Formats: sequence, C-alpha cells, structure tokens
Amino acid sequence: MNAPSPLAEARRALIDRRAELIAAAIEAVSARAAWSPFQDSPSTRIHGPDKPAIGKAAFEAQLGRPFVLDQPGVINHVGAEVSPFTGDALGIVYPRCDPEALIDAAHVAWPAWCAAEPELRLALCAEMAMRLYDANFEMAHAVMHVTGQSYTQAFSGSGPNALDRGLEAVAYAAKAMRDVPRDARYERRFAGEAVRLDKNYALVPRGIGLVVCCASFPTWNAYPALFASLATGNPVILKPHPLAVLPMAIAARECRRVLSEFGFDPDLVTLAVDTLAEPAAQRLVDHPAVQIVDFTGSPRYGGHLERTVTGKLLFTETAGVNTVVVHSVADLDAAARAVARAASLFSAQMCTSPQVVYVAPPLAESFAAALVAQIDAIVADPTQAAGIMGAIQGEVSLRAVGDVRAAVEHRPGVRVLREAAPYAHPQFPRARTLTPLVLAVDDSATDLYAEEHFGPVLFVVTMDADAAVAEATQLARTQGSISSYLYSTDEDFIDRSTPLYEQAGANLTINLTGAMWINFAAAYSDYHVTGLNPAGNACLADLAFVASRFRIVQRRRPAA
Repeated sequence: MNAPSPLAEARRALIDRRAELIAAAIEAVSARAAWSPFQDSPSTRIHGPDKPAIGKAAFEAQLGRPFVLDQPGVINHVGAEVSPFTGDALGIVYPRCDPEALIDAAHVAWPAWCAAEPELRLALCAEMAMRLYDANFEMAHAVMHVTGQSYTQAFSGSGPNALDRGLEAVAYAAKAMRDVPRDARYERRFAGEAVRLDKNYALVPRGIGLVVCCASFPTWNAYPALFASLATGNPVILKPHPLAVLPMAIAARECRRVLSEFGFDPDLVTLAVDTLAEPAAQRLVDHPAVQIVDFTGSPRYGGHLERTVTGKLLFTETAGVNTVVVHSVADLDAAARAVARAASLFSAQMCTSPQVVYVAPPLAESFAAALVAQIDAIVADPTQAAGIMGAIQGEVSLRAVGDVRAAVEHRPGVRVLREAAPYAHPQFPRARTLTPLVLAVDDSATDLYAEEHFGPVLFVVTMDADAAVAEATQLARTQGSISSYLYSTDEDFIDRSTPLYEQAGANLTINLTGAMWINFAAAYSDYHVTGLNPAGNACLADLAFVASRFRIVQRRRPAA
C-alpha cells in the first residue's frame, strides 16, 4: 500500500488539529452561552509587547503601495480610501479584475473544492479564521483607517467579534452537513417481495457566492457569509465597498494563502474591487454563475435586490429605525448612561444604534436631561470620546445629521437639547468627528424620526409608554429594526409589550445597564437580525443562513 502523500498528511493533520475548535463552536451555538477562542482586547499583557508594533508596521508598510493579490483578469489598479482620522489618502491601489475572469477562475477552482470532504473544508475555514486572528493587529489599523472605528473597537468588533460570527457559521455548516448521512440501506416488502436498496446522498454546493460588504463594518457581516459559503463547498467573490477595501483585501490574502498551502486553487476566494464611478456589484449579481448573494449596506439597494433577485439565494442586512421605550426606571442615570453610550458608540454608524427614545411623560424632562448629561460626560473626556465615538466614516453621515438639523430650524414642537459638534481627537487633530445631535420632538414629527438617519442623531419623543410600544413596533414592521430597547420596572407592562416586539420581528433588550454595551451582539448567543422585518431578510446566526447553500442529490440502486 502506498504511503499517504505529504499533502494528504497535512490535510488530515489539519482536520485533527481544528476538530476541537469546531466542536467547541458547535457546543457554544447549542448552549447559547458566552464563549470565544479569541481575545478581544489589544492589551500587551495578553499578546505580548511585539505583536501590536508588528501589526502597525505591516499596515504602515502597505500605505502608498499596490496591494499584491495574484488574481486573474487584472484590468488596472484603483484605490480611493481616505483615513477619517488623518484626512490623508491611504495611497493603496488594488487590482481591479474583469468580473468574468474572476467567475471563470472560480469555475476552474471549484471541482476540487466541491469534491473535498466536508470535514476538510470546515477545518480550512477554521484555519482561515485563526490566521486572520493572527493578523488582527494589522487588520485593526486597516479597519480603523477606512471606517473611522476607534482602535479598540476596530481590534475587537471587527476582529475577534467578527471572527466569532464567522466561526459560528462554520459551526452551523458542520451541523447541517453532518446531519446528512452519506449512505443508507433501505429494506421493505412490497406485495410480498423484499426490496433492498443502497442509497447514497451527495452534498452539492449551489454555486459561486458573492459577498457585498458595507463601508462602516466590512468584516462583521463578511466573515459569516464568506465561511458559510466556503464551508459548504462554494467559491466566494468578495466585493468590498470602494472606500473600505483594505480589510477585505487582507481577508482575501489570508484565505488565499491557506488554500494554496493545503493544495487548493486560491481563486476559490477572490476580491472584486470597483469604484464609485464604475460599480461592479450589479454585474456580478446578475451573472447566472453567481447563485448566492450576501449583501450588507443601504436599505435602498438592499430593497432593490430583494425585489429583483430571483432564482438565487439572497441574504440581506440593511438597516432600520432602532427605538428605546422608557416606561419607568430603577436608576435614572444608569439607564440614561446605557442609552447615551449606545448612541455614541462609533458615532451611531452601527446597525444596532438607537435613534428614537420614547419617554413616558412623568420621566420625559428628567430622562432627557440625564441623557444629554451622559453624552456630555463622554465628550468631556477626549480619550474616552476617542475610544467610544471614533470618527465619521464618510460625508454621508455628516450630511445626514446636517439635513436633520436644517429641517428642524424654526420648526414648531422641536427643541434642540444638544447640538452636534466635532470633538478634538487627542491623537488625530484632523479627524472627522461629530458628537450626537439630540432633539426633543413631539409625535407630530414622525416624518423626521420614522426613517433611518445614518449618523449621530437622537430623537427624544414624549409619549405614553403603551402608545410608544405600539409606534416602535409599527416602525419595526414598516422601516425595519435590528435592535430595540425597553426600560420598565413594571413586569405587567413588559409582559404585554413583548409580544408586540415578537410580532414585529424585533429583537428586544430589556432593562440592561452597566458595563456591557446594550447594543453588543454576542456571537454564539445572540441571534442577529430576524428576517421578519425590512432590516434584513435573514438571520446571520442560525442554521437557515447556512443550510440552503448546498443541496442534497441522491442515487439509489438494488443492493448487491
């Protein structure tokens, strides 16, 4: 008998090495408990003194240079990223490839990947996640300087927290594929005749997966989509936002390295770079070879995809109007601080940021004052403000806040409780920053607050709590909501409110205060997006997000 080849041995060793990690992830999604194989703090006490400097040096060495990805069909090199912190162009150019060439290359690479045993694909995805974690200090600077996330948020939220979501998809892929036996013996009597059949079941991938990434949080949604498709046997084309390419270029680089190292064609993962003037997403979406589309971004384009994409799998996460209903509180300052922190985190450029705060009349004035005071306390400490608020990713968010401010000028029934203004970043004096605009409005101003404003603007609406829940859940049904929040000391009120949120498909956080951010979504435990309202048509963290990326084809024949 011939000895296994070195490549076969390396693949088997990888399966064995990553089996414990995958098993732990499966256990975590079953228990829904707190677990992660990663550390989400950049502290040198955890990582040692060298890794932060090495990661920063790798980022800085890339500035002003072409990003090397040996991909097919290169047309030219493009790049338009500008750091929200320095105001300077990164000067990195990326290969812009002919979409047809990327698709052709994926087709060439696909048969070997499709034929690979599922356990090997799972192990390779887990290995990619660990390699990306090893590169996370470089990734943190990349994310920071294209999105405006603070360094700590870029390190944690776009590193380990995003990788956890990716590994969560690997766990669900393992569950889905392992649930299908490869063969079975079927025995039954028909009209007195014994029938014995051998049946075989093949897992057949759907086709090329396209992952369309957003500008503000490119990795957090991309990793689960990438690994869900790859693990189930599908090639993937990553389509980054033209203003936030570098994180996805790093991801593509690391994935391609792992594929090559273990004997697979790296063109199973490619990067489709485009420009604002010449977008490529729709051309890829329309291509018949692309059978899976994962989209994160604007409700406008997401809605267009939901209306027009047929005969393919489509998973969307867009945005919505996230609300807070304050009925009663045990600790006014603690509740106000929780909402203020969530509204300030990454300058409200997150899909979980609260935008409308409904307050019952007895608390309205005191809660609004406490909310403003808590935001002011964050802003008063420049170091704290920098760590929480970061910078504004794009001019679109500045315009969103400016448009709201202009719309309320001299408008009856509106009071400006807090003006939006830049804060002075202690490290980057040219950083594009903006603190929250806080407005007190009455319920006649629904034309203002009943649509998403992607930036730091907060509406405080005085309204009876039951009416507020009715309106908040109506907004979730019509405009979408990813995260809703409620504060009450009255269990009867909570009990009659929660069914309304469930019917609206709105995930609800109740009475959360303290150190944990109320808009933190924990991988393996929290389901992110429900697919039941316009904020997205799927959940990023369940079996349905993965299982339909492959289909089952059977064959049967009389048993020997």
